Amino acid sequence: MIYWVRHRTTYSYEAEVTYARCVLRLTPPSTLAQTLLDNAIAITPEPADRLSRVGPFGEQTLTVVIDKPHKVLVIDATSWVDVHAPAAPAAAASPAWEAVRSAAYETSSLDDDSPAAFLYPTARTPLTAPITDYARASFPAGRPIVEAGAELMTRIHDEFVYDSEATTVSTPANEAFKARRGVCQDFAHIMVAGLRGLGLPAAYVSGYLRTNPPPGRPRLQGADATHAWVSLWCGEQDGWVGFDPTNAILARDDHITLAIGRDYSDVAPIDGLTLSPGEQELKVEVDVVPENELAERGWDAKAAVRPMRRAISA
Repeated sequence: MIYWVRHRTTYSYEAEVTYARCVLRLTPPSTLAQTLLDNAIAITPEPADRLSRVGPFGEQTLTVVIDKPHKVLVIDATSWVDVHAPAAPAAAASPAWEAVRSAAYETSSLDDDSPAAFLYPTARTPLTAPITDYARASFPAGRPIVEAGAELMTRIHDEFVYDSEATTVSTPANEAFKARRGVCQDFAHIMVAGLRGLGLPAAYVSGYLRTNPPPGRPRLQGADATHAWVSLWCGEQDGWVGFDPTNAILARDDHITLAIGRDYSDVAPIDGLTLSPGEQELKVEVDVVPENELAERGWDAKAAVRPMRRAISA
C-alpha cells in the first residue's frame, strides 16, 4: 500500500521570535516493512542553516537554524511511503519469552536494530515493580513471546481509558499507569516499561496510522494524527514485531513508521529551542491517504511530486 503523508505543524507566537533551533524527525525510514519513495520538508521562514544526519537509532534528522525574526513558524513535511509489512509471525510458534530474553542479553551487535539498546530503563520508562508485575501476568513460564506480547497489548487496551485530557507529552509511564488513563504515547510507554522490566528489548515507535472515515463520510483534511506503538524483539527468527496497545492490533500495513527510539524523547517529530517572551500556540495537521484515494477525493497533491519514486522505477 502506497501512502501520501502530510504532516504540517504551525507555531504561532505571542511575541516575535528572534532565534530558533529545531531538530526535525519527519522523514520516514526505509525498513523491512516500508520503503520511503519521496520526502520533502518545507519551512517558513526559510532557515539560515540545515544539517541532515542519521541519529543513534537510525532515524533521519534535520537540524535547522532560523535567525529571521518571525511570529509564525510553519513546518510542512510530505512523504510517499510504500508499506509492505511482512506476514505476521505465528504467535503460538514463536520462541519462549525466556529464551528471547537470554538471546537479547547475549547479543554482541550494536547495529541500529540490535536489541541491546532497548533493554534498559529511561526517564520516561522507568522500571517500577507495579508495571513489571502487571506485564508479568501475561508472561508465565515458557509462553511464546508473540502470544504473550499480544495478550499484554490487549489487556492495556481493555483496562485503560483513552483520555486526551489525562496526561501531557511529558507524563512518565508510572503516572499514566497509576491513573489507568492516557493516550497512545502513554500506553506505548507503559508497555515498553513492563517488557523491559521482564528483561525484554522493547522500542518506542513514532509514526502514523491510517484512519478510515465512517461509511458515507468524506475523509477530512488534517484530521489524522501522529501515533505511537511498541516494537518488541521476538528473537532472531521473528525479529522486531509491532504491537499497538491503543487499538489492540499488530502493526501492519496501516502503520507507517516515522522514527524508533527508547521512548518519546528519542523520536519527537520536532524539538528544539526558541528565543522569545510570551506564549505560543501549536497546531498540528496530519493526513494519511492511500495513493488511489487522492484522485477519488479530488485532493490537491501537487506538493507530492515523486522524483525518487521515478528514479527507483527507472
